[in-house]
Amino acid sequence: MKALITAVTATTLLAMSSVAQAADPVALTKEFKADCLGCHTVAKKMVGPAWNDVAAKYKGNTGAQAALTDKVIKGGKGNWDKVTGGMKMTPHPQKPTKAEIEKIVAAILSL
Repeated sequence: MKALITAVTATTLLAMSSVAQAADPVALTKEFKADCLGCHTVAKKMVGPAWNDVAAKYKGNTGAQAALTDKVIKGGKGNWDKVTGGMKMTPHPQKPTKAEIEKIVAAILSL
């Protein structure tokens, strides 16, 4: 019984570790060779808003994942003009892929 509990605990910890790693937007950005870090950081405004601020703004918004994925793909402006001074977010229609962008956005929203 003790061996079974140890095996289950080890499996659970490994799964939790994988989830934690997958939820790191900086690591995902680097893995997918995306250029997000040229304009964003986790904790402070750079050219674009800090990802912590993005997560806070959209917390509880069930449509945020799809809307932000679309915003990254198509680019745009208007949502963060007070932070960016009206700077436009450049579109990313091909790289990273939509699936990769969805993972990055999910990680940002989990902050």
